[in-house]
Amino acid sequence: MIHHWTLQQMRLFEAVARLRSYTRAAQELHLTQPAVHIQVKRLEETMGLPLIEAVGKKLLLTHAGEQVYATTIAVMAQLEDLKVALMHMKGKVAGPLRIAAVTSAEFFMPHFLGHFLRDHPEVQPLLKVANREQVIKRLTANEDDFVVMGQVPEGMALAVNPFMDNLLVPIAHPEHPLAARRKIPLEELATERFLMREPGSGTRSATERRFAERGLKVLVYMELGSTEAIKQAVMAGLGVSVQSTSSLRLELETRRIVALDVVGFPLRRKWHAVHLQGKHLSLTAATFLAFLAREGLGSLHAPDTPTGLPQPA
Repeated sequence: MIHHWTLQQMRLFEAVARLRSYTRAAQELHLTQPAVHIQVKRLEETMGLPLIEAVGKKLLLTHAGEQVYATTIAVMAQLEDLKVALMHMKGKVAGPLRIAAVTSAEFFMPHFLGHFLRDHPEVQPLLKVANREQVIKRLTANEDDFVVMGQVPEGMALAVNPFMDNLLVPIAHPEHPLAARRKIPLEELATERFLMREPGSGTRSATERRFAERGLKVLVYMELGSTEAIKQAVMAGLGVSVQSTSSLRLELETRRIVALDVVGFPLRRKWHAVHLQGKHLSLTAATFLAFLAREGLGSLHAPDTPTGLPQPA
């Protein structure tokens, strides 16, 4: 029986089972609906059991169909892995590239990926953007080729690859009273209403450490769930914040937000590509990592010190 099954039949069955529609499967695979229907019926005939049944207007999988669907997914995944392995043996950069990044990195990682894909169009990028806690969980579980973050977690055996400066600057609305000031004392900034990410955020931790070094503590006026939300709140005049210039290029250039000249700032940190120590990177992941190291400190969206700011502390 197994000798009569074909990969094409399994591929068509997988699409119908996943989409629950012969028509949508045909559209996805650029075939006619009757052609898809015939091949799935032939697969059912060789297996001797119905795999899909129509209940009203819905297509449902039978018990046999569920088992065939699960096996088909596994087979297709193994074949994809085989294809990538063979490409790598030939020295070809292709296949999945799985990366997780903290939310502040979402403003530049798509640009790096876009430039990389111009030279390696057969790479399939999978970028997961999440908060720091979720990214650390993914790192611990080894779910990605590597993760991108600013502050590297302690107490873990990690391979850490710095690839770009991460400049943290205090920001405010252009009409904020401090916007026109120079050499603002850190003590004065500490009295402002601060807009912060959740505890554990790398940017928040670095900011609080800088103030703590001077025996100061900031007033957290509002906690917000994303860098974009903080920028919007600053533009609305709700308070001040400290953010990475990686996420501020457009707002600083258009002066919707201004960087404040504060003693003790900017803070220069690094963006890091991080994975578990001893992890074997695929050719695709290793090539992209080398690309980041080469381009990160070059002209490709590297965050330079904004005009008019003092040199980093």
